[in-house]
Amino acid sequence: MSPGSIVQCRNRDWVLLPSNQENLLLLRPLTGATDEVVAVHKGLVDLIGYTFPEERVSSTKFPPPKPDDISNVASAHLLWQAARLTLREGATPLRSLGRVSIRPRTYQFVPLLMALRLPTVRMLVADDVGVGKTVEALLIAREMLDRGEIKSLCVLCPPYLCEQWQKELSEKFSLDAVIIRSGTVSQLERRIPAGAGSIFSYYPIQVVSIDFVKGDRKRDNFIQHCPDFVIVDEAHGSASATGSNSNQHQRHDLLKDLAAKESRHMVLLTATPHSGVPEAFRSLLALLRPEFAKYEITALSEAQRIELARHFVQRTRKDIEKDWEAENCFPKRVPSDKHYNLSTAYGNLFRQTYEFCTELVRTGQSLGKRQQRVRYWAALALLRCVMSSPAAAIAALDRRDGVLPQSEDEVDFSQNIFESSNEQTDDSQPTPPVESAEQTLPDSERRKLRELSRLASSIALTPDDTKLAGCAKLVAGLLREGFHPIVWCRYIATADYVAEGLRRALAREFADVRVASITGMLSDDERRTKVDELTQDKRRVLVATDCLSEGINLQKAFNAALHYDLPWNPNRLEQREGRVDRFGQTLSETVKTIRFFSPDNPVDGVVIRVLLNKAREIHQALGTHVPVPEESETVTQAVLQALFFKGRTVDEAIPQMELGLEVPEVAQLHRSWDLDVARERENRTRFAQRALKPEEVRQELEATDAVLGDPDAVRLFVLSAAQRLGVQITPDRRENIFRVIVSPEARASLPPAIAAVLPVNKTGHWFVSFVSPTPEGAEYLGRNHKFVATLAQFLMEEALTKGAAARASRCGTMRTQAVTRLTALYLLRLRFLIEQPDRTPLLAEEVQIIGHTGTADKPVWLKDDEALALLEKAQADANLGNEERRELVADALAGWDKLDAPVRQNVEGRAAALTEAHRRIRQAVSMKVRGLTVKPQLPPDLLGLLVLQPYVGKS
Repeated sequence: MSPGSIVQCRNRDWVLLPSNQENLLLLRPLTGATDEVVAVHKGLVDLIGYTFPEERVSSTKFPPPKPDDISNVASAHLLWQAARLTLREGATPLRSLGRVSIRPRTYQFVPLLMALRLPTVRMLVADDVGVGKTVEALLIAREMLDRGEIKSLCVLCPPYLCEQWQKELSEKFSLDAVIIRSGTVSQLERRIPAGAGSIFSYYPIQVVSIDFVKGDRKRDNFIQHCPDFVIVDEAHGSASATGSNSNQHQRHDLLKDLAAKESRHMVLLTATPHSGVPEAFRSLLALLRPEFAKYEITALSEAQRIELARHFVQRTRKDIEKDWEAENCFPKRVPSDKHYNLSTAYGNLFRQTYEFCTELVRTGQSLGKRQQRVRYWAALALLRCVMSSPAAAIAALDRRDGVLPQSEDEVDFSQNIFESSNEQTDDSQPTPPVESAEQTLPDSERRKLRELSRLASSIALTPDDTKLAGCAKLVAGLLREGFHPIVWCRYIATADYVAEGLRRALAREFADVRVASITGMLSDDERRTKVDELTQDKRRVLVATDCLSEGINLQKAFNAALHYDLPWNPNRLEQREGRVDRFGQTLSETVKTIRFFSPDNPVDGVVIRVLLNKAREIHQALGTHVPVPEESETVTQAVLQALFFKGRTVDEAIPQMELGLEVPEVAQLHRSWDLDVARERENRTRFAQRALKPEEVRQELEATDAVLGDPDAVRLFVLSAAQRLGVQITPDRRENIFRVIVSPEARASLPPAIAAVLPVNKTGHWFVSFVSPTPEGAEYLGRNHKFVATLAQFLMEEALTKGAAARASRCGTMRTQAVTRLTALYLLRLRFLIEQPDRTPLLAEEVQIIGHTGTADKPVWLKDDEALALLEKAQADANLGNEERRELVADALAGWDKLDAPVRQNVEGRAAALTEAHRRIRQAVSMKVRGLTVKPQLPPDLLGLLVLQPYVGKS
């Protein structure tokens, strides 16, 4: 018995699989899936086989069809479709596609093809925001797993991205991952048997919070037991840091230690690999290969560029749509600016707040350096809150009990004011700087704070809040146009306040609209649940803080973004808009983005003119986002501080703002940014991987589709199988969507195995689609969906066990004008062993149609595409009697053994072609690949037979 052969055990037929343990036999049911594999211990089988002979594992043959297993050509075609869709270990070089539950775009295979040409995968994937880097990375990981080149996988990511990765692994790549972080580690460790080792070696597929393992307590354990393939998401947050960012220092040190093991595969993902600091970028490249740390990226030699290009891919959306895709696969972003004017009451609140803040900063100059900084941060916090919303103003201004401990340490409240690029933004109120400053104020000044709070309360949810009223009008307009908007806010208090205001304002026109607020007050799971619930509503508005600007992809539910509060970091604005403007946006061909601000506010004016306008200008020119240089926060602070000293009132500040933009720091920032743009333009030209041609990638995809079936094949199979089994499925009025009836009455008439995998819902309708990205409101049915897989397996099992009673029977006959001579078509399942030196062989399978005209004694063989065309397109032109049909099938089956030599030659030729294909895709990067061979396991399984008799018409 050799791997790939048919064996019998416990009165059931199995396929013997390769095993890397001599004492274990791995058996897969003949019609079963890979998740039904069982392990049999040779010693135990030999021991009990004397008493229970059926427990022995013995050789057997695949059961041939019988002359009585007859139906029509449609039944034979359905069997071929089912056999193809039950395959998981395809024999073509891209093995993973048999287990991937989505249809990746052509461009998303480029990193995979690059990886297969590296002896150890070390890659930096820096494609644009929203093009699907998660899919690109997991295609590599899934392929490596299915080839047996790795046995475990770790995704290292920020804690707020863990659930997103777990979902992608499960839903799209059929990999069940555990999340390892502070809140889950105790429960996971309790599941590990005593003596089974570390949590990081016990679970084969894991998503790990990088901040959980970067510290001293877990770091050494993780490095020692880390899986052999690591994906690092948001890798820019783990580059070497130039400042005092201890978190980033720890992350980088962790990755350096992981990379020190030369055999470890690593894929780094980031849309922003270059922060403007060359050393930080080189520190990421050094994780790929140490010598890359010495490369001067702006002055690479051709040899260096070629070597780096083997490990580094960076493409814009424009690159992808121009070079890789024949159609637009990303939405068109339509940005606009909308203004609101402050009402008299709101203007009075802002003026008084601004004058209080300028006085706070000016009078603080006589205090110590620390107290000066505290007052400056407090002034910025108060202005941000007051201009955010009355609710945020009240939260910042109201009296608080208790006294903060005083310290002489240098203070930095920037995280309370500015949005971070690499850390998750804190959306709580910026009370620490306000409270610290308040302790330095006399009672008279504290009373002014209480008065400002009273003014804010008088404006809340009244017509005087012209910002909220203006937002409501814009959102109503978006709803009328059919958009589903997200309203982005800076603070929790503002988000909750805006959500309440929009509910009241929109209810007058839209009785069915639902408005929900999601903030950092909710856990990650609660946020996802709330998003899922909101998605069910036809009209929906999401009000959110930056807790959602990373970690949850929102493109399937929303297609517009309104910035109620402008972020003071252009990177954060891009992250917000990137939640809806990304691959997979199926709601509309365009997404709308709105910057919403008041010309009466000089502080927002500084941020717009120093940062946001420049970022938009770059995006429009380059077609991608270029991160703002690190010094942007310092420059913005300098301009704002100058503003406090040059304009005591708002009326004085607005003209002074124009002058403030002329300070040398702003010009230097913009020059630095322009240099980054030039570098990005050059990098994306040099590392766009144009050496790989779309036709080369499509060649591999088409070869795999021919074996496994493409999305159209899945659609045709499901519709045909549903008709045979009585599943009610009809086209919906919406394009590319089908309606499946899943009511209790409809399920009752179905085979139990099929009914069990249909969803249960209140409506009794299940909407599905066979295209990816999937239209709104539908579930994608790919070859790995449990409904499709169950249909295929059910029909295969019926065919092998029920004979002529099966819906997809093994034999068929037809009298047709499609042939001029008697023709026999044979449906074969081929098995191959893919062997490489020093590795356990891999079992691979495919389904093939071969055929000949004439008799088995003198066959004239058809080309493979001719045989397949007859199976798919031949139509019956006359009836055949039952006895004649049986006789035709019996004759063909009787001649099958005579065809052994040509069939063997055909299968061996296919094995040789597969060997060449595997070597081509790996480009012989090592001796192991040059030693790769694909060996056929003979004889092939004869799954079915179709005999076509020529029809000559009436004389």
